[in-house]
Amino acid sequence: MKVLVINAGSSSIKYQLYDMPRAEVLAKGFVERIGEPTSRLSHTCAGNSTTLEEAVPSHETAMELILKVLVKPGEGAVADLSEIGAVGHRVVHGGEEFTGSVKIDDRVLDSIERFAELAPLHNPHNLVGIRAAMRKLPGTAQVACFDTAFHTSIPKVAHMYALPFELYERHRVRRYGFHGTSHRYVARRAAAMIGRDKHDLNAITCHLGNGCSVAAVRKGRSVDTSMGFTPLEGLVMGTRAGDFDPAILFYLADKGYDLATLNGLCNKKSGLLGISGVSNDMRTLQKRAEEGNDRAALAIEIFCYRVRKYVGAYSAVLDGVDAVVFTGGIGENSSLVRELVCRDMTHLGIALDPKANAEAGGRESAVTVPDSRVQVLVIPTNEEQAIARDAFELVGGNGEPGTV
Repeated sequence: MKVLVINAGSSSIKYQLYDMPRAEVLAKGFVERIGEPTSRLSHTCAGNSTTLEEAVPSHETAMELILKVLVKPGEGAVADLSEIGAVGHRVVHGGEEFTGSVKIDDRVLDSIERFAELAPLHNPHNLVGIRAAMRKLPGTAQVACFDTAFHTSIPKVAHMYALPFELYERHRVRRYGFHGTSHRYVARRAAAMIGRDKHDLNAITCHLGNGCSVAAVRKGRSVDTSMGFTPLEGLVMGTRAGDFDPAILFYLADKGYDLATLNGLCNKKSGLLGISGVSNDMRTLQKRAEEGNDRAALAIEIFCYRVRKYVGAYSAVLDGVDAVVFTGGIGENSSLVRELVCRDMTHLGIALDPKANAEAGGRESAVTVPDSRVQVLVIPTNEEQAIARDAFELVGGNGEPGTV
């Protein structure tokens, strides 16, 4: 079966076409700058790349363009769109309702729209992509895969905030967590790498990119995670502040900062960018730090310190850890970050192998010494493959994919 995976953003659609169950990528690409005077389609199939620039006024037009190139002789991957048996969609927020991936019907569409108030920057765009795909492929099964689903197993003691309980009852204010598809994928891969069943693994999974989160996984199930009601809570990120005293906002409001300014400050001007004043890109910061930029070096140190704190805290939550997993652009590629996070953690059973860590190079690998009680693994995330598998299993009737 061919499965098309769609990730629709505000002005872009990313896609990958898989041949399942082999999970072979037949074609992939993206349409960017949707709604602007000049948009671009970038498409790769069988090692050949195609770029097309033309006006793409809507997500509907973008989907039409994607489907056209997928069947184009010499550039496409299928002879006819009828070969596509399912479309899997990334959806950021499923609230408390969805504990796994689901076939999309009117009820699911209504729920995704209802949860848009919890993810206003994501769910509306995810929904536009779904509806465009449904119109262009009316006879094809559509599947929604939720970023929040993996974290619905987090118990109340971890997901409730110490705020008036009525805020949860009336407005569903609680910890939801994000990056769930990534955390689930790398936790399953970690279990396979160390020869465990997926439900016989205690792991701390660190998704470190421009957005960052850590999850505590007990017996294959998420029991805590660093992101909260929104993706702002938790680790230092590219431009997000992560954990800080909320009274700072009240203090700044008294100084004349309005809500929009404070929102932008916390989400777009903080994190690595805010501390360094240089960049939100870890590669740039490492280069500047090597050149003697003290604030760039400080940003890296603070970033790694926050990850260390969460690893330590979650080791207590799990009461025994089999593996610590690094994934995401930074987690997979920065040996320095892994070194700083795991340094002097022999008390937790972590003994990093400096040579293995330096040579990991963004591929699946163990970077601890052979007798390390806790293994540290580098596992490139593959959310698209996880979505494709869920869609294939749902449409093929092989179980309940994505459940915890």
